[in-house]
Amino acid sequence: MAITTEICELLILVMNIVAVLVLICGVVKATVKFIKNEVSHADKASVLRTIKNDLGAYVLFSLEVLIAADIVESIIKPTFEDIGKLAALVVIRTVISYFLGKEIDQETEKN
Repeated sequence: MAITTEICELLILVMNIVAVLVLICGVVKATVKFIKNEVSHADKASVLRTIKNDLGAYVLFSLEVLIAADIVESIIKPTFEDIGKLAALVVIRTVISYFLGKEIDQETEKN
């Protein structure tokens, strides 16, 4: 059982690292696109909406990975306190993900 717990904890760590890397990658890409947009004389509003949507997709994916990591963690450490914390985190992240996804969809439909 200890080996399984250690593997799950390693999996949780990897998932958290992946989520952070996805978020950092999205921020770096959005920053580069933003700087290029500011230097160029392109249609700034349109490009900014695209950058915002792209960054939102990275944030959304990162949140989903973090939710998955929290679920795995609650499976291997099922105390009432941990389950309560997980429930609160999942609700908060799910609400953020829902509204962010909805906003991205609305912006995509406009373009």
